[in-house]
Amino acid sequence: MRRLLSQALRDAGFDVVGQAGDGDEALALHRELRPDAMTLDLAMPGMDGIGVLRALRGQRSSLPVVVVSAFSPAHGARAVDALAEGAFDLVAKPAMGEPLEVFVAALHEKVAAAVSSAAGATLRRVPAATAPAAAPPRRAVRPSTSSRIVLIATSTGGPRALAELVPSLPSPLGGGGMIVQHMPPGFTASLAQRLDRGARLNVIEAQGGERLTPDTLLLAPGGSHLRLGTDGAMRLTDEAAIGGLRPRADLTIADAAQAFGERLVLVVMTGMGKDGLAGARDVRARGGRILAEAESSCTVYGMPRAIVEARLADDVLPLGELAHAIATEVGA
Repeated sequence: MRRLLSQALRDAGFDVVGQAGDGDEALALHRELRPDAMTLDLAMPGMDGIGVLRALRGQRSSLPVVVVSAFSPAHGARAVDALAEGAFDLVAKPAMGEPLEVFVAALHEKVAAAVSSAAGATLRRVPAATAPAAAPPRRAVRPSTSSRIVLIATSTGGPRALAELVPSLPSPLGGGGMIVQHMPPGFTASLAQRLDRGARLNVIEAQGGERLTPDTLLLAPGGSHLRLGTDGAMRLTDEAAIGGLRPRADLTIADAAQAFGERLVLVVMTGMGKDGLAGARDVRARGGRILAEAESSCTVYGMPRAIVEARLADDVLPLGELAHAIATEVGA
């Protein structure tokens, strides 16, 4: 597997500076070689991958780590644990019969994003010599006679960001809320359970048929789009993936904007790509509010960047300030 990974990364244009056979060797090579990114298995002799992630976090290392390991829905908690311990993203080892090209393409995409995120973090620590970009226009929070609904959209870096945000949210939270987190099928149940353990709100993976309640956040399940029916009940659909994503936040946001209008508070957090941008346009058109995570706290400043550059955000805040802003929006 190490030979396969090394060759795939070299073919993609990366310089592979070292290979490690276990966790202790990985940490030693990190100290010696100072790479831009690391791929990491979870099951290793001696110190395992979770141990390596914890050691890196203890050293306050900013090294982005792409976990390449065997995952299955039955062991989804391992993937969620890795993300919560600071992994940048996950790539599942190819299963028997799966095309190798799909694995190599995912590996290339996520390692490239990891390297870019590390470069961006370095650049953000350098004082800028140019004038700052103009701040997006802010609209005052308007009182509402009905409870507001919160919808959170996120991708890469989302599990770790949600682990900080969700426990800080009050219960009740307006009229309740939804989370769309890009994850493969089988893993979101473990994410919901992990978030639920530390939250005042109930965090539940949606099964279809639920209705929003003030004390609950519904999490879109991996592999399904989360839609809202005209009767206000959740629907799960197996419509085609959009841009490779299922769930696609844009679909959930569009339904919520139509259903709740100015009562909707959209929160767009860390993630690659532009999912959420089309939905945010619907939210703005129907009078809802939009908060975006600031670049300074994003693992990947992609989804929020699209919102900010389109001048759709009512406010742009670092992760540590989002919970208070959301509570203010819903009047909690």
